[in-house]
Formats: sequence, structure tokens, C-alpha cells
Amino acid sequence: MAVAALLVAALGTACGSGGSDAPDKAAKEKAAKAAGGAGAAGALSAAEKAKAAQQARVAAAKRWGLRKTPLTAPAAPKEKPAITTRDGFEVEDQEEYPPVFTTVPTEDKVVFLTIDDGSEKDPEFLKMMKELKIPYTAFLSDYLVRDNYPYFKEMQAAGVTLNNHTINHRYMPGLSYEQQREEICGQQDTIQKQFGKRPTLFRPPYGNYNQDTLRAAKSCGIKAVPLWNAEAFTNRMDYREWDRDLHPGDIILTHFRGKEDWKGTMPDMIRHVMKTVTDKGYAVARLEDYL
Repeated sequence: MAVAALLVAALGTACGSGGSDAPDKAAKEKAAKAAGGAGAAGALSAAEKAKAAQQARVAAAKRWGLRKTPLTAPAAPKEKPAITTRDGFEVEDQEEYPPVFTTVPTEDKVVFLTIDDGSEKDPEFLKMMKELKIPYTAFLSDYLVRDNYPYFKEMQAAGVTLNNHTINHRYMPGLSYEQQREEICGQQDTIQKQFGKRPTLFRPPYGNYNQDTLRAAKSCGIKAVPLWNAEAFTNRMDYREWDRDLHPGDIILTHFRGKEDWKGTMPDMIRHVMKTVTDKGYAVARLEDYL
């Protein structure tokens, strides 16, 4: 009888253990379903956020007088394209120096907006670009920037990369190697001091350079020398190529200018650029994403 009692007790324990597993399993299944539902809700939330962002961009385009909403650039390429010097733009021993180029090799239907010098400091321009989420790259000359560093700090805080356009915007081939190095390295030091980051991109004033320019730029930490394939104004676009058109990966040049130099403002210039770019089916992408 004692043995029988022990067997019954053992069986009771086993059954009791099995009975407690059933609720645990059900609870786990319920939790898994809840987690799956939460994941779906999260995905939906991301889609809703993307939709809301696009709606905000559409509204911003209307607010800033754009007839069409700017196209959204594709995601940055996982592998950066190989950048080489454009044919005809080489100096002697070019392979030893940073590449000089006007177009980034890509099949993406994107162009890149770059803005030079720093003369005009229009707050409406900063607001417009931020609201429209149009990326651009700045090449600064300190003699024009130093009276208002906070303007460009605000630009940098919005995600714009600030690059080197020399201290005094002088014609580089007319200077000695040491003078060129002072112009380029001096601007490197200034940008690092004022904005906390040393540039890797350099654009020579007027697009003019010689071997000493590239040698000096390399010694100052410059990795690439983007020029341009088109130039934007408030009322027209000028093109380097014979077909007078945009091409995938083209770099567009414009300037920080206002009514004193143009028949319009920087927002006027952006409206004209974006009409041209969007009508041709291009999006403006971030240059640094491809370099």
C-alpha cells in the first residue's frame, strides 16, 4: 500500500507538471502574437512617417513657389563609385594627386548641387533648403565668410558639409607653390577651428589650377577636387557639355549671391534650378554620399 501511494503521488506530480506547461505555452503564443502585431504596427508607423514627410515636402514646395515637388534621391550607394580625373583635366603626374572631376560616375538619375564662396547670407535660403530637404555642398572662402560664421554653423547643423575654396579666392596658377599652400592649408585650419571639421574636398577659385595647386591641396589633406558640369543662375543654366543638358552624376555650381549680383535672390535661383532638374526627371543627391 505504501508503494502504491508513492506511485500515485509520483503520477500526480507528473500530471501537475504537465498541467502547468499548457498555460505557459498559451501565454508564450499570445505574447508572440502580440510582438508580431507590435512589429506590424511599427512598420506601419514607419510608412506613415514616410507619407507624412512627403506630404510636408509637397506643402513646402507649394509654399516656396515650386510648381513641382522635388524628386527624392535614392539611398546612398553601398559601394562608392571610383572617382578618376576627367580626360583633359590632368596635370603632370596626375595619379599622385587628388582627382579632378565634373561628374560622378553613377547610373542613378541624380545631380549634385554645390554652392561657392559665401558672399550672400540669406536666412530665407537656409529656411527654404531645410524645409524642402534639398541637399547641397558648400565651398567657402574665409574672406567672405568671417563676418558671419554663425550663418554657416546653422547650415552645418542642418547637415551641409563645409569645404575649402581658399582663404582669399585668388587665381591659383598665378601664385607660387608656397602661396597656394597658404591659401589652401590656411582655409583648412580656419574651417577646422570655426566649424570643428577639416575638409577633404577643395574647389579652386574660378576652377583654375596647376600641378602646384593639386600638390599643395594634397599636402593639406584634400582627397578630391570636384569642379562642375553645369552652372545655375536665377534665370538660366549654363552647361559644359556640347549637348547643353544634364547627365547622371553631374555636379552643378552656383554661388551665394543676391540682388546686388543677380536679378533675384537665392530662393529665386533655387526655384529655377529645381524646375530644371525636376522637369528633366532628376533628383538632387548629397555629393558626399557618392565620394
